[in-house]
Amino acid sequence: MSDEAACALFAGAGYSTAYLVLTRLAGLKAGGTVLAPGIGGSVGMGVTEVARELGASLTVSTASRTDKAEAARAAGHELVIDLSRESLADGVSRITDGRGVDVAVDGVAGPLLGDCIAPLAHGGVYVGVGYSGGAEGTVNVTDLIWKNAVAYGYTFTMTPADAARAARVTLLEWLRAGRITPAVARVFPLEQAAQAQRHLIEDRPFGRVLLTMVR
Repeated sequence: MSDEAACALFAGAGYSTAYLVLTRLAGLKAGGTVLAPGIGGSVGMGVTEVARELGASLTVSTASRTDKAEAARAAGHELVIDLSRESLADGVSRITDGRGVDVAVDGVAGPLLGDCIAPLAHGGVYVGVGYSGGAEGTVNVTDLIWKNAVAYGYTFTMTPADAARAARVTLLEWLRAGRITPAVARVFPLEQAAQAQRHLIEDRPFGRVLLTMVR
């Protein structure tokens, strides 16, 4: 595998988070359905690809702009809700025929927090892993109560070191076999780190933004 591909796999820790959350916390079963907003980010992309490899029947994500939604679909992520044209809740309802999703892994939160919990199926599981959209959001508590839903917060401190190491080995094997393909938006030389950070924050690209050290 290329250095860029390996770096993209672990940049942002989205793929590692996805594997550990889905296998150790959320209890994803083969044929289950998964929502992970923010397809251009490390969590959204990581959960979408890892869930598919673990046997999910549907993996749904979102994009804030039409061009990002189109880029994601071109990369093989078919079920991407374009939030500039449709709400998250409406999109999930349309895709799942009103059933909702079994698992939501949320690295965005903020204004999407309630919309990630509302489309849970009965007995669904919500896992908060990040807050790139903001640390505060609004939740209708009945979306948890009447669906017998469960909500978790996750950090790597919950995972034993040997389990985290085994997850990384598995992900590298998947990458080498071509089973997952983390997208790289752009590579900057190390001396342009400030420009890379600006590109990441202002342009919000589809895929990882990497730094390279040229010898």
